[in-house]
Amino acid sequence: MLANPEIQSIKNRFGIIGNAPALNYALNIALQVAATDLTVLITGESGSGKESFSKIIHNLSSRKHGPFIAINCGAIPEGTIDSELFGHVKGSFTGAIDDRKGYFEITNGGTIFLDEIAEMPIGTQARLLRVLENKEFIRVGSSKVQKTDVRVVAATNVNLIDAVQRGRFREDLYYRLNTVPIAVPPLRERGSDIDMLFRKFTTDFAERYRITPVTLTTEARDMLISYNFPGNIRQLKNIAEQIQILEAENKVPITPQTLVKYLPNYASSTRSMTLLGSPAGSGNGAESFNERELLYKILFDMRRDVNDLKKLVLKVLNNEAYGSDILREHDGLFSGIDAEGSFTKPHSDTKLLPSQHQPLVNNGQPSSNTTPSIIQISPYDEVEDIAHEAAEDESLSLEQKEKEMIIKALQRSNGKRKYAAQALGISERTLYRKIKQYDIEEE
Repeated sequence: MLANPEIQSIKNRFGIIGNAPALNYALNIALQVAATDLTVLITGESGSGKESFSKIIHNLSSRKHGPFIAINCGAIPEGTIDSELFGHVKGSFTGAIDDRKGYFEITNGGTIFLDEIAEMPIGTQARLLRVLENKEFIRVGSSKVQKTDVRVVAATNVNLIDAVQRGRFREDLYYRLNTVPIAVPPLRERGSDIDMLFRKFTTDFAERYRITPVTLTTEARDMLISYNFPGNIRQLKNIAEQIQILEAENKVPITPQTLVKYLPNYASSTRSMTLLGSPAGSGNGAESFNERELLYKILFDMRRDVNDLKKLVLKVLNNEAYGSDILREHDGLFSGIDAEGSFTKPHSDTKLLPSQHQPLVNNGQPSSNTTPSIIQISPYDEVEDIAHEAAEDESLSLEQKEKEMIIKALQRSNGKRKYAAQALGISERTLYRKIKQYDIEEE
Protein backbone atom coordinates (compact mmCIF):
# COMPACT_ATOMS: atom_id res chain seq x y z
CA MET A 1 0.00 0.00 0.00
CA LEU A 2 1.17 3.57 -0.71
CA ALA A 3 2.61 5.62 2.13
CA ASN A 4 0.22 7.68 4.23
CA PRO A 5 1.74 11.06 3.20
CA GLU A 6 1.05 10.31 -0.46
CA ILE A 7 -2.57 9.33 0.23
CA GLN A 8 -2.99 12.39 2.43
CA SER A 9 -1.73 14.67 -0.33
CA ILE A 10 -4.38 13.24 -2.64
CA LYS A 11 -7.04 13.83 0.03
CA ASN A 12 -5.94 17.45 0.36
CA ARG A 13 -5.94 17.97 -3.40
CA PHE A 14 -9.41 16.54 -3.98
CA GLY A 15 -11.08 17.55 -0.71
CA ILE A 16 -11.39 14.02 0.69
CA ILE A 17 -12.04 14.09 4.46
CA GLY A 18 -11.44 11.08 6.70
CA ASN A 19 -9.00 8.39 7.76
CA ALA A 20 -11.18 5.26 7.83
CA PRO A 21 -9.22 2.15 6.73
CA ALA A 22 -11.89 1.24 4.16
CA LEU A 23 -11.65 4.73 2.64
CA ASN A 24 -7.85 4.57 2.48
CA TYR A 25 -8.06 1.14 0.88
CA ALA A 26 -10.41 2.41 -1.84
CA LEU A 27 -8.17 5.45 -2.45
CA ASN A 28 -5.13 3.22 -2.76
CA ILE A 29 -6.82 1.17 -5.49
CA ALA A 30 -7.84 4.36 -7.31
CA LEU A 31 -4.27 5.67 -7.20
CA GLN A 32 -2.84 2.43 -8.55
CA VAL A 33 -5.34 2.05 -11.40
CA ALA A 34 -5.20 5.73 -12.43
CA ALA A 35 -1.94 5.27 -14.32
CA THR A 36 -3.51 2.61 -16.55
CA ASP A 37 -6.31 2.70 -19.13
CA LEU A 38 -8.31 -0.06 -17.47
CA THR A 39 -12.07 0.25 -17.11
CA VAL A 40 -13.15 0.86 -13.51
CA LEU A 41 -16.44 0.04 -11.78
CA ILE A 42 -17.12 2.09 -8.63
CA THR A 43 -19.75 0.68 -6.29
CA GLY A 44 -21.28 2.30 -3.25
CA GLU A 45 -24.46 3.69 -1.79
CA SER A 46 -26.03 6.89 -3.08
CA GLY A 47 -24.32 9.94 -1.65
CA SER A 48 -21.13 8.13 -0.60
CA GLY A 49 -18.84 10.10 -2.94
CA LYS A 50 -18.39 7.85 -6.00
CA GLU A 51 -17.96 10.75 -8.43
CA SER A 52 -14.99 12.04 -6.43
CA PHE A 53 -13.18 8.79 -7.17
CA SER A 54 -13.82 9.15 -10.90
CA LYS A 55 -12.23 12.61 -10.83
CA ILE A 56 -9.23 11.28 -8.91
CA ILE A 57 -8.71 8.53 -11.50
CA HIS A 58 -8.97 11.01 -14.41
CA ASN A 59 -6.75 13.73 -12.93
CA LEU A 60 -3.99 11.30 -11.95
CA SER A 61 -3.97 9.58 -15.35
CA SER A 62 -2.21 10.37 -18.62
CA ARG A 63 -5.57 11.68 -19.86
CA LYS A 64 -5.69 14.50 -17.32
CA HIS A 65 -5.35 17.14 -20.04
CA GLY A 66 -8.17 15.58 -22.03
CA PRO A 67 -11.91 16.17 -21.46
CA PHE A 68 -13.83 14.68 -18.54
CA ILE A 69 -17.61 14.27 -18.74
CA ALA A 70 -19.88 12.93 -16.00
CA ILE A 71 -23.20 11.50 -17.20
CA ASN A 72 -26.10 10.28 -15.09
CA CYS A 73 -27.54 7.40 -17.12
CA GLY A 74 -30.74 7.44 -15.07
CA ALA A 75 -31.45 11.09 -15.92
CA ILE A 76 -31.48 10.65 -19.71
CA PRO A 77 -34.74 9.37 -21.29
CA GLU A 78 -34.47 5.96 -22.93
CA GLY A 79 -35.48 7.34 -26.32
CA THR A 80 -32.61 9.85 -26.48
CA ILE A 81 -29.74 8.20 -24.57
CA ASP A 82 -28.25 6.59 -27.71
CA SER A 83 -28.18 9.98 -29.40
CA GLU A 84 -26.66 11.64 -26.33
CA LEU A 85 -23.88 9.08 -26.00
CA PHE A 86 -23.10 8.24 -29.64
CA GLY A 87 -24.55 11.15 -31.63
CA HIS A 88 -26.93 11.12 -34.60
CA VAL A 89 -27.12 12.21 -38.23
CA LYS A 90 -29.55 14.66 -39.74
CA GLY A 91 -33.00 13.18 -40.37
CA SER A 92 -32.39 10.02 -38.31
CA PHE A 93 -35.52 10.77 -36.25
CA THR A 94 -38.12 13.49 -35.80
CA GLY A 95 -36.38 16.62 -34.54
CA ALA A 96 -32.91 15.64 -35.81
CA ILE A 97 -32.48 18.78 -37.88
CA ASP A 98 -28.69 18.55 -37.98
CA ASP A 99 -25.80 16.19 -37.32
CA ARG A 100 -24.84 15.95 -33.66
CA LYS A 101 -21.73 14.61 -31.94
CA GLY A 102 -22.24 12.29 -28.96
CA TYR A 103 -20.34 12.26 -25.69
CA PHE A 104 -18.06 9.43 -26.80
CA GLU A 105 -16.99 11.51 -29.79
CA ILE A 106 -16.60 14.74 -27.82
CA THR A 107 -14.62 13.04 -25.05
CA ASN A 108 -12.08 11.43 -27.42
CA GLY A 109 -8.76 11.24 -25.58
CA GLY A 110 -10.36 11.78 -22.20
CA THR A 111 -12.52 10.06 -19.59
CA ILE A 112 -16.27 9.52 -19.47
CA PHE A 113 -17.94 8.83 -16.11
CA LEU A 114 -21.17 6.84 -16.43
CA ASP A 115 -23.04 7.18 -13.15
CA GLU A 116 -26.02 4.92 -12.36
CA ILE A 117 -24.89 2.53 -15.09
CA ALA A 118 -27.55 0.01 -14.00
CA GLU A 119 -30.25 2.37 -15.35
CA MET A 120 -28.87 2.16 -18.90
CA PRO A 121 -31.29 0.46 -21.36
CA ILE A 122 -30.33 -3.00 -22.63
CA GLY A 123 -29.99 -1.78 -26.24
CA THR A 124 -27.61 0.98 -25.20
CA GLN A 125 -25.64 -1.53 -23.14
CA ALA A 126 -24.89 -3.47 -26.34
CA ARG A 127 -23.58 -0.29 -28.00
CA LEU A 128 -21.44 0.48 -24.95
CA LEU A 129 -19.97 -3.03 -24.99
CA ARG A 130 -18.81 -2.46 -28.57
CA VAL A 131 -17.07 0.77 -27.54
CA LEU A 132 -15.29 -0.98 -24.67
CA GLU A 133 -14.18 -3.95 -26.77
CA ASN A 134 -13.41 -2.37 -30.15
CA LYS A 135 -13.13 1.38 -29.44
CA GLU A 136 -15.75 2.06 -32.11
CA PHE A 137 -19.34 3.27 -32.37
CA ILE A 138 -21.97 4.25 -34.94
CA ARG A 139 -24.09 7.38 -34.78
CA VAL A 140 -27.85 6.90 -34.66
CA GLY A 141 -29.15 6.74 -38.23
CA SER A 142 -25.69 6.24 -39.76
CA SER A 143 -23.84 3.20 -41.07
CA LYS A 144 -20.36 4.68 -40.76
CA VAL A 145 -18.17 3.16 -38.03
CA GLN A 146 -16.20 5.74 -36.07
CA LYS A 147 -13.29 5.27 -33.69
CA THR A 148 -12.88 6.77 -30.24
CA ASP A 149 -10.22 6.60 -27.55
CA VAL A 150 -12.16 7.07 -24.32
CA ARG A 151 -11.59 5.62 -20.88
CA VAL A 152 -14.80 4.55 -19.16
CA VAL A 153 -15.33 4.80 -15.41
CA ALA A 154 -18.75 3.53 -14.34
CA ALA A 155 -20.55 3.72 -11.01
CA THR A 156 -23.65 2.16 -9.48
CA ASN A 157 -25.47 1.88 -6.18
CA VAL A 158 -27.25 -1.26 -7.45
CA ASN A 159 -26.11 -4.86 -7.07
CA LEU A 160 -25.23 -5.59 -10.71
CA ILE A 161 -24.95 -9.35 -10.15
CA ASP A 162 -28.58 -9.35 -9.04
CA ALA A 163 -29.49 -7.15 -12.04
CA VAL A 164 -27.81 -9.68 -14.35
CA GLN A 165 -29.82 -12.52 -12.83
CA ARG A 166 -33.06 -10.58 -13.36
CA GLY A 167 -32.17 -9.88 -16.99
CA ARG A 168 -31.83 -6.12 -16.50
CA PHE A 169 -28.09 -5.92 -17.15
CA ARG A 170 -25.91 -7.70 -19.69
CA GLU A 171 -23.60 -10.26 -18.15
CA ASP A 172 -20.82 -9.66 -20.70
CA LEU A 173 -20.95 -5.92 -20.06
CA TYR A 174 -20.76 -6.49 -16.28
CA TYR A 175 -17.51 -8.44 -16.61
CA ARG A 176 -16.13 -5.92 -19.09
CA LEU A 177 -16.84 -3.00 -16.77
CA ASN A 178 -15.69 -4.79 -13.63
CA THR A 179 -12.03 -4.94 -14.70
CA VAL A 180 -10.99 -3.08 -11.54
CA PRO A 181 -13.70 -2.73 -8.86
CA ILE A 182 -13.58 0.00 -6.22
CA ALA A 183 -15.96 -0.23 -3.25
CA VAL A 184 -16.64 3.15 -1.65
CA PRO A 185 -17.60 2.59 2.02
CA PRO A 186 -20.90 4.02 3.32
CA LEU A 187 -20.63 6.83 5.84
CA ARG A 188 -21.92 4.69 8.73
CA GLU A 189 -18.81 2.48 8.43
CA ARG A 190 -16.34 5.35 8.70
CA GLY A 191 -16.52 5.97 12.45
CA SER A 192 -14.90 9.22 13.57
CA ASP A 193 -14.83 10.46 9.98
CA ILE A 194 -18.45 11.46 10.56
CA ASP A 195 -17.40 13.99 13.22
CA MET A 196 -14.60 15.33 11.00
CA LEU A 197 -16.98 15.84 8.09
CA PHE A 198 -19.59 17.48 10.33
CA ARG A 199 -17.03 20.01 11.59
CA LYS A 200 -15.82 20.63 8.02
CA PHE A 201 -19.34 21.35 6.75
CA THR A 202 -20.33 23.58 9.67
CA THR A 203 -17.06 25.53 9.50
CA ASP A 204 -17.36 26.11 5.74
CA PHE A 205 -20.96 27.26 6.14
CA ALA A 206 -20.06 29.55 9.06
CA GLU A 207 -17.19 31.16 7.14
CA ARG A 208 -19.42 31.77 4.14
CA TYR A 209 -22.00 33.64 6.21
CA ARG A 210 -19.62 35.01 8.84
CA ILE A 211 -21.16 33.33 11.85
CA THR A 212 -19.70 31.26 14.67
CA PRO A 213 -19.51 27.52 13.90
CA VAL A 214 -21.49 25.26 16.23
CA THR A 215 -19.91 22.60 18.44
CA LEU A 216 -21.14 19.29 19.80
CA THR A 217 -21.01 17.88 23.31
CA THR A 218 -19.29 14.51 23.71
CA GLU A 219 -22.67 12.79 24.04
CA ALA A 220 -24.00 14.52 20.92
CA ARG A 221 -20.88 13.53 18.99
CA ASP A 222 -21.37 9.88 19.97
CA MET A 223 -25.01 10.12 18.91
CA LEU A 224 -24.03 11.54 15.53
CA ILE A 225 -21.47 8.78 14.93
CA SER A 226 -23.99 6.07 15.87
CA TYR A 227 -26.58 7.33 13.36
CA ASN A 228 -27.07 5.16 10.27
CA PHE A 229 -27.05 7.98 7.65
CA PRO A 230 -29.02 6.30 4.84
CA GLY A 231 -28.24 9.36 2.67
CA ASN A 232 -24.52 9.20 3.50
CA ILE A 233 -22.34 12.30 3.02
CA ARG A 234 -25.06 14.20 1.20
CA GLN A 235 -27.40 13.78 4.16
CA LEU A 236 -24.70 14.69 6.70
CA LYS A 237 -23.95 17.94 4.87
CA ASN A 238 -27.64 18.81 4.80
CA ILE A 239 -27.99 18.16 8.55
CA ALA A 240 -24.81 20.12 9.37
CA GLU A 241 -26.02 23.18 7.46
CA GLN A 242 -29.47 22.99 9.08
CA ILE A 243 -27.97 22.91 12.56
CA GLN A 244 -25.50 25.66 11.75
CA ILE A 245 -28.13 28.12 10.51
CA LEU A 246 -30.77 27.34 13.14
CA GLU A 247 -28.68 26.78 16.28
CA ALA A 248 -25.69 29.13 15.88
CA GLU A 249 -27.36 32.04 17.67
CA ASN A 250 -27.71 29.97 20.87
CA LYS A 251 -23.90 29.97 21.22
CA VAL A 252 -23.90 26.80 23.31
CA PRO A 253 -22.69 23.28 22.39
CA ILE A 254 -25.29 21.10 20.71
CA THR A 255 -26.67 18.48 23.11
CA PRO A 256 -28.23 15.10 22.24
CA GLN A 257 -31.67 16.57 23.00
CA THR A 258 -31.09 19.22 20.32
CA LEU A 259 -29.31 16.98 17.83
CA VAL A 260 -32.01 14.28 17.79
CA LYS A 261 -34.44 16.78 16.25
CA TYR A 262 -32.28 16.84 13.12
CA LEU A 263 -31.76 13.08 12.80
CA PRO A 264 -34.79 11.50 11.09
CA ASN A 265 -35.98 8.25 12.68
CA TYR A 266 -32.98 8.18 15.01
CA ALA A 267 -34.39 5.43 17.24
CA SER A 268 -34.76 2.99 14.34
CA SER A 269 -31.74 4.08 12.30
CA THR A 270 -28.79 3.88 14.68
CA ARG A 271 -25.78 1.95 13.51
CA SER A 272 -25.79 -0.31 16.58
CA MET A 273 -29.06 -1.86 15.41
CA THR A 274 -27.69 -2.31 11.90
CA LEU A 275 -24.56 -4.06 13.11
CA LEU A 276 -26.22 -6.30 15.65
CA GLY A 277 -29.08 -7.35 13.38
CA SER A 278 -31.74 -9.74 14.59
CA PRO A 279 -31.20 -12.53 17.12
CA ALA A 280 -29.65 -15.79 15.99
CA GLY A 281 -32.02 -18.11 14.26
CA SER A 282 -34.48 -15.39 13.35
CA GLY A 283 -33.80 -15.71 9.61
CA ASN A 284 -32.33 -12.27 8.94
CA GLY A 285 -33.40 -11.29 5.40
CA ALA A 286 -30.38 -9.07 4.71
CA GLU A 287 -28.00 -11.85 5.69
CA SER A 288 -29.80 -14.31 3.43
CA PHE A 289 -29.57 -11.79 0.60
CA ASN A 290 -25.81 -11.45 1.14
CA GLU A 291 -25.39 -15.21 1.02
CA ARG A 292 -27.35 -15.30 -2.23
CA GLU A 293 -24.98 -12.70 -3.68
CA LEU A 294 -22.03 -14.87 -2.68
CA LEU A 295 -23.67 -17.86 -4.34
CA TYR A 296 -24.12 -15.89 -7.55
CA LYS A 297 -20.44 -14.98 -7.54
CA ILE A 298 -19.47 -18.61 -7.01
CA LEU A 299 -21.61 -19.72 -9.94
CA PHE A 300 -20.12 -17.07 -12.22
CA ASP A 301 -16.58 -18.08 -11.19
CA MET A 302 -17.39 -21.73 -11.85
CA ARG A 303 -18.70 -20.79 -15.27
CA ARG A 304 -15.49 -18.92 -16.08
CA ASP A 305 -13.41 -21.89 -14.90
CA VAL A 306 -15.33 -24.23 -17.20
CA ASN A 307 -14.79 -21.82 -20.09
CA ASP A 308 -11.03 -21.68 -19.39
CA LEU A 309 -10.87 -25.47 -19.11
CA LYS A 310 -12.56 -25.96 -22.45
CA LYS A 311 -10.19 -23.54 -24.14
CA LEU A 312 -7.19 -25.37 -22.66
CA VAL A 313 -8.57 -28.72 -23.82
CA LEU A 314 -8.77 -27.30 -27.34
CA LYS A 315 -5.11 -26.28 -27.11
CA VAL A 316 -4.16 -29.76 -25.96
CA LEU A 317 -6.11 -31.39 -28.79
CA ASN A 318 -4.70 -28.96 -31.35
CA ASN A 319 -1.09 -29.58 -30.29
CA GLU A 320 -0.73 -33.01 -28.74
CA ALA A 321 3.04 -32.82 -28.30
CA TYR A 322 2.87 -29.84 -25.99
CA GLY A 323 -0.33 -30.83 -24.21
CA SER A 324 1.46 -31.90 -21.02
CA ASP A 325 3.28 -28.54 -20.82
CA ILE A 326 0.00 -26.66 -21.16
CA LEU A 327 -1.59 -28.77 -18.44
CA ARG A 328 1.36 -28.16 -16.10
CA GLU A 329 1.15 -24.39 -16.62
CA HIS A 330 -2.57 -24.34 -15.74
CA ASP A 331 -2.75 -27.15 -13.19
CA GLY A 332 -4.68 -24.89 -10.78
CA LEU A 333 -7.74 -25.13 -12.99
CA PHE A 334 -7.79 -28.92 -12.65
CA SER A 335 -7.69 -29.15 -8.85
CA GLY A 336 -10.49 -31.25 -7.46
CA ILE A 337 -11.11 -33.15 -10.72
CA ASP A 338 -11.15 -36.95 -10.45
CA ALA A 339 -7.79 -38.30 -11.57
CA GLU A 340 -9.49 -41.16 -13.39
CA GLY A 341 -11.76 -38.78 -15.32
CA SER A 342 -11.17 -38.26 -19.00
CA PHE A 343 -12.03 -35.52 -21.42
CA THR A 344 -14.96 -36.21 -23.68
CA LYS A 345 -14.51 -36.34 -27.43
CA PRO A 346 -15.41 -33.28 -29.47
CA HIS A 347 -19.02 -32.88 -30.47
CA SER A 348 -19.96 -34.94 -33.47
CA ASP A 349 -20.59 -31.92 -35.65
CA THR A 350 -17.22 -30.29 -34.82
CA LYS A 351 -15.43 -29.40 -38.03
CA LEU A 352 -12.02 -31.04 -38.56
CA LEU A 353 -9.45 -29.57 -40.95
CA PRO A 354 -6.12 -30.98 -42.09
CA SER A 355 -3.32 -29.96 -39.78
CA GLN A 356 -1.36 -26.91 -40.85
CA HIS A 357 1.48 -27.97 -38.53
CA GLN A 358 2.16 -31.69 -38.11
CA PRO A 359 2.38 -32.84 -34.47
CA LEU A 360 5.89 -33.80 -33.35
CA VAL A 361 6.41 -37.44 -32.40
CA ASN A 362 9.31 -39.90 -32.33
CA ASN A 363 11.90 -37.69 -30.62
CA GLY A 364 10.75 -34.46 -32.21
CA GLN A 365 10.46 -35.70 -35.81
CA PRO A 366 7.36 -34.75 -37.82
CA SER A 367 4.83 -37.52 -38.21
CA SER A 368 3.94 -38.70 -41.70
CA ASN A 369 0.37 -39.28 -40.59
CA THR A 370 -1.93 -36.78 -42.32
CA THR A 371 -4.90 -37.41 -40.02
CA PRO A 372 -6.60 -34.10 -39.18
CA SER A 373 -5.41 -32.78 -35.82
CA ILE A 374 -6.65 -29.21 -35.58
CA ILE A 375 -10.16 -28.54 -34.33
CA GLN A 376 -11.72 -25.36 -35.65
CA ILE A 377 -14.44 -24.08 -33.32
CA SER A 378 -15.99 -20.64 -33.33
CA PRO A 379 -15.20 -18.88 -30.02
CA TYR A 380 -18.68 -17.38 -30.05
CA ASP A 381 -20.31 -20.82 -30.21
CA GLU A 382 -18.01 -21.93 -27.41
CA VAL A 383 -19.27 -19.25 -25.05
CA GLU A 384 -22.90 -19.98 -25.88
CA ASP A 385 -22.49 -23.66 -24.98
CA ILE A 386 -21.04 -23.00 -21.54
CA ALA A 387 -24.37 -22.34 -19.81
CA HIS A 388 -25.80 -25.68 -20.95
CA GLU A 389 -22.77 -27.85 -20.33
CA ALA A 390 -21.63 -26.38 -17.02
CA ALA A 391 -24.44 -28.02 -15.05
CA GLU A 392 -23.57 -31.47 -16.44
CA ASP A 393 -19.77 -31.33 -16.56
CA GLU A 394 -18.88 -29.31 -13.44
CA SER A 395 -17.58 -31.57 -10.68
CA LEU A 396 -16.55 -28.94 -8.16
CA SER A 397 -19.00 -28.57 -5.29
CA LEU A 398 -20.46 -25.19 -4.38
CA GLU A 399 -19.25 -25.55 -0.83
CA GLN A 400 -15.66 -26.17 -1.92
CA LYS A 401 -15.80 -23.20 -4.28
CA GLU A 402 -17.27 -20.98 -1.56
CA LYS A 403 -14.51 -22.02 0.83
CA GLU A 404 -11.84 -21.27 -1.77
CA MET A 405 -13.30 -17.80 -2.43
CA ILE A 406 -13.32 -16.99 1.29
CA ILE A 407 -9.70 -18.16 1.71
CA LYS A 408 -8.57 -16.06 -1.29
CA ALA A 409 -10.42 -12.98 0.00
CA LEU A 410 -8.79 -13.36 3.43
CA GLN A 411 -5.35 -13.74 1.86
CA ARG A 412 -5.77 -10.67 -0.34
CA SER A 413 -6.92 -8.57 2.62
CA ASN A 414 -4.07 -9.82 4.84
CA GLY A 415 -6.49 -11.61 7.13
CA LYS A 416 -8.68 -8.56 7.79
CA ARG A 417 -12.25 -9.81 7.88
CA LYS A 418 -13.81 -6.41 7.22
CA TYR A 419 -12.09 -5.96 3.86
CA ALA A 420 -12.56 -9.61 2.95
CA ALA A 421 -16.31 -9.30 3.61
CA GLN A 422 -16.47 -6.17 1.44
CA ALA A 423 -14.68 -7.96 -1.41
CA LEU A 424 -17.11 -10.89 -1.16
CA GLY A 425 -20.15 -8.64 -0.88
CA ILE A 426 -21.31 -10.12 2.45
CA SER A 427 -21.50 -8.90 6.03
CA GLU A 428 -18.74 -9.52 8.56
CA ARG A 429 -21.18 -11.56 10.58
CA THR A 430 -21.87 -13.86 7.64
CA LEU A 431 -18.13 -14.16 6.92
CA TYR A 432 -17.40 -15.07 10.55
CA ARG A 433 -20.04 -17.81 10.46
CA LYS A 434 -18.68 -19.17 7.17
CA ILE A 435 -15.13 -19.26 8.60
CA LYS A 436 -16.41 -21.35 11.51
CA GLN A 437 -18.54 -23.53 9.24
CA TYR A 438 -15.64 -24.47 6.96
CA ASP A 439 -13.04 -24.52 9.78
CA ILE A 440 -10.84 -22.02 7.94
CA GLU A 441 -7.57 -21.23 9.68
CA GLU A 442 -6.85 -17.51 9.74
CA GLU A 443 -3.31 -16.21 9.58
